[in-house]
Amino acid sequence: MNIINKLTLRHLIENKKQTLVTIIGVIISVAMVTAVITLGSSFLTLMQKETIKDYGEWHVLYRSVNKEQLEAIKQDTETKQLMTSKERGYALLPGSQNAGKPYLFIKAYNAQGFTNFPIELSEGRLPESANEIVLSEAIATNAKVTYQIGDHLTLEVGQRYNQSNPSDSNLSQNDQLRTSAGASMETLVDTKAETYTVVGFIKRPTWEQTWAPGYTVLTYVDENMLDANKTVDVSVVVKNIDNTVYDHANDLAEKNNISSFKTNDSLLRYYGVMGGGLGQTYNSLLLIVVLVIVVGSVSLIYNAFAISVSERSRHLGMLSSVGATRRQKRNSVFFEGAVIGAISIPLGVICGMLGIGITFGFINPILEDALGVTEKLTLVVTPLSIALACLVSVITIFISTYVPAQRASKISAIDAIRQTSDIKLTSKALKTSKLVKRLFGIEAEIGLKNLKRNKRRYYATVFSLVISIVLFLTVSFFTSNLQKSLEISQQGYNYDIAIYTVGEGATLEDEQSVKTITSLENVTESNLMKQMNGSFMWLAEEVVQENVKPYLYQERNLYKYNIRVNSMQEDKLKTYAKQVGVEYAKLTNLDQPTAILIDTMTFLDEKGKFIETKVGGKVGEMLDLVSEDDKQQVVNKVELAAVTDNFPMGIVQTDSILQVNLVVSEPVFEQLLKKSVFVSSYPGLYLKSKEPLKTQQDIEEMQKDLTVMNLFQERQRSERKILFMSVFVYGFVALITAVSMANIFNTISTSVALRKREFAMLRSVGMTPKSFHKMINYESIFYGIKSLAYGLPISAVIMVLIYRSFMYSFSYEFVLPWASILYVIAAVFVIVSLSMYYASIKVKKANIIDALKQENL
Repeated sequence: MNIINKLTLRHLIENKKQTLVTIIGVIISVAMVTAVITLGSSFLTLMQKETIKDYGEWHVLYRSVNKEQLEAIKQDTETKQLMTSKERGYALLPGSQNAGKPYLFIKAYNAQGFTNFPIELSEGRLPESANEIVLSEAIATNAKVTYQIGDHLTLEVGQRYNQSNPSDSNLSQNDQLRTSAGASMETLVDTKAETYTVVGFIKRPTWEQTWAPGYTVLTYVDENMLDANKTVDVSVVVKNIDNTVYDHANDLAEKNNISSFKTNDSLLRYYGVMGGGLGQTYNSLLLIVVLVIVVGSVSLIYNAFAISVSERSRHLGMLSSVGATRRQKRNSVFFEGAVIGAISIPLGVICGMLGIGITFGFINPILEDALGVTEKLTLVVTPLSIALACLVSVITIFISTYVPAQRASKISAIDAIRQTSDIKLTSKALKTSKLVKRLFGIEAEIGLKNLKRNKRRYYATVFSLVISIVLFLTVSFFTSNLQKSLEISQQGYNYDIAIYTVGEGATLEDEQSVKTITSLENVTESNLMKQMNGSFMWLAEEVVQENVKPYLYQERNLYKYNIRVNSMQEDKLKTYAKQVGVEYAKLTNLDQPTAILIDTMTFLDEKGKFIETKVGGKVGEMLDLVSEDDKQQVVNKVELAAVTDNFPMGIVQTDSILQVNLVVSEPVFEQLLKKSVFVSSYPGLYLKSKEPLKTQQDIEEMQKDLTVMNLFQERQRSERKILFMSVFVYGFVALITAVSMANIFNTISTSVALRKREFAMLRSVGMTPKSFHKMINYESIFYGIKSLAYGLPISAVIMVLIYRSFMYSFSYEFVLPWASILYVIAAVFVIVSLSMYYASIKVKKANIIDALKQENL
């Protein structure tokens, strides 16, 4: 170790407090980078596990592949695992007690398929040959048909066919049973007798929708029996999961004449592989967030080193006076950075991972209680994430020390010893407005002059505050938009079960039938809603939002919105009216019909972009309801009693079409129906249940002429994703808030501590404790005003960039986060004041003579 480095090390040891503050600053920065990387990788791993649990582990699915094409896929260099599957078809289930589910749906997998897809064996074993099957447990519990292991079944397996509508073809498991007046309109065609032996039972697969017409039956697909006339579907797990997945799959399909393929976008997006608008959104957002975090880290460490170099200027000047070269002085600062980095980086990485690990320990029980989540947030630490955290930290420390090092190399001996570079004493440099003194007194003027005298420390502190403001506001805006985009992309089901009448045997009009269903043991909430369509309204061009105009029919500078009128039962409407702030009595006035307008509409356009728009209605506005017949006459008028974003149970937030929803009372609904050409749909009963599958079974046993759609799985998945995202969002914001506060506190308290001699001098010439407090308070105000003047506009610019990045995949209004802005304004003044107050208390306790003589901290 050369003499310069030894002197640098001795200086660090002698100035213990300053060195410790710098080390803590670097540890916080490294911990932030580590925590963000670990939080991101852990969250993505959780979402990967959840998606695999729901849909299976595969990345590309090739459809209708023959033997030759299958061999080509096997030999492909990117193929890591290969699963073959085949939908054999449907067979009638003899003795089924569920009229809405009369079939067995037979699907075949190879051995790898049974492993990679979410198939949970409850009894027996999985099929090992093409004449063996496993049956879903729901056949016994729901259809009331019992089989035993070892039973032999001879089934007529074919395809579903809608006799009344031949064009309604290619019916799959996702297509509900076609019925009329409670009777099936389907038959099976192209049937073939097949004999199977039952070898086990499985739990109902997660991919089987509750309205699927067939119970899942799984058998084995033998690839060796393939020939030119037989095909299978091939699912592949690829070796390298990156953005080349799409191009490689397309090239492989074209090269081998494979008819079609699809990628598992639900899973790939959590590996960071996204195409189209979503990919652009992800890449641009990632770039912005990483830059914000790196800049925040650099500022935190830079301030620590800048203040340290400022304090060491006299020490460096002394080295220069005894012959130290510019290079040696510069390397002295780099060596200081290396020493502090060697101590801080390992500690920062450990603190970051430890903090996230403890956080997950608190979060997991909450997740489990809220939605019964089986997968847990686990600390995912990979060599790559640690290496990335260390690399970012090393680069950050280098950038942070580079400017102070360059500045240190230029310090001359005379300037350093006299400290002329740090302290400006010219009248022009220290000039302050006379208005400051008149309004706030001599203390404010002295405080402002102090800031001007120590410009570098002042700028370092303001810069730190600005970065903290920008860091918090941009991350807060980013995470809230991330959460909003997820909420928009979900279907928004606010019920578990939807029940509709079928044909002429409608029974939901019968009050007793509704009461019987809603009083079932597990039903927790219900809502009977009547709906009618067949009308629209015109809105003026200036009212309609720009993002929705391309999707609406236009005529004479007017835009057409389809209308759906919904009615609710009296007790439910009273509760809903109270929530949206309108009197129930006003909604039942038949002389002046009124309605509640649901102002928010969300839909998916033809390019797969999610668009959220507002209708723009106002309370008291009259809506003309125009008939959709050839006459297009105004058939009714309703007044808007309330405008809300609150969706009652039964109205879905995201739809494929733009449709305005009005909520009215039952009397108004009946009046509108009589006076207009509305097309009335059958009523729907919407339920929430503690055990949705049990409730569905009870309803189907009770009523045969009802269509029951159980959407609890879709709702649960949506809520689970939103909950996970909320955890990520609030965790991220909490982390950034803590780092920002630590950054401000560290910078200001250090800056004040370095001014001990300055404060001692003021006290020595007669400044009273009261005046000293006032001066510190005014300095805090000046810091806050200056930092907000820079921080808020910079944050606004970054928010716009983040918003534009989201607009590649979503469309919604840009809204400034006023709550966060107000919080930041208040927090800046509070934290600055507390930091300066804390540091000034320690300064006041110091002996004036000792402080004036003190060289080291």
